Amino acid sequence: MKKDLTLRTGQEVTIRSLVHKDLEAIMVLQEKVIASLEVTSFLQPLSEDEFLVILNGNGSMIGVFHNERLIAFRAMLEPEIDEHHLGKDAGLPDSELPSVLYSEVTNVDPEYRGNSLQQILGELLMENVDKERHRYVFATVAPFNIASLKDKFSLGMHIISLEKKYGNLLRYTLMKDLRENKKPGSLIVMTEMSDILKQQSLLKDGWIGVGLEEVDGTWKVKFRQNE
Repeated sequence: MKKDLTLRTGQEVTIRSLVHKDLEAIMVLQEKVIASLEVTSFLQPLSEDEFLVILNGNGSMIGVFHNERLIAFRAMLEPEIDEHHLGKDAGLPDSELPSVLYSEVTNVDPEYRGNSLQQILGELLMENVDKERHRYVFATVAPFNIASLKDKFSLGMHIISLEKKYGNLLRYTLMKDLRENKKPGSLIVMTEMSDILKQQSLLKDGWIGVGLEEVDGTWKVKFRQNE
């Protein structure tokens, strides 16, 4: 994949698939992004070995280059099928687990934020999924990681669970069925993002989280019945 793009700032950049020789630049950018975070737990970084799994064909990675410098990347992973597989959160049968992709880490150089690079890369990856092989895309996001939640909702994903992951970190699990056009129900309820038990109760009752809204400085999650 190769695509030229003009940023809002007028800078000309190139988007292309990432390969083994890009690994050093990927690690450098990830470290720069981690150093810029106010809440480091929002990002679940990947190791060199985990990036190599993707670069070796178990998923896909695309990056944005400005003057040959990597300024953003985003990855999708074909996950191992184990007891932690996110498809199990959605109740998928074992036969469907091989059709799952994970929307993995996204990193954007702090100097180039404000250009919608995360969303642009997400849309490109979604468009290029082989829908004959893969049907579902999953992701995990920390509560109050508003930018990442907005990104996932913009890609058509919805919240299906809110549980502890990665040891003891609270995470939303979101998913998208690439072959389904079914609309969620019309009944809507709003609940504060800080009210974990209320959200967990709604999710267990079959509701799905479909959006965010800030009301008087308080972030609320919009839930719809999943019919």
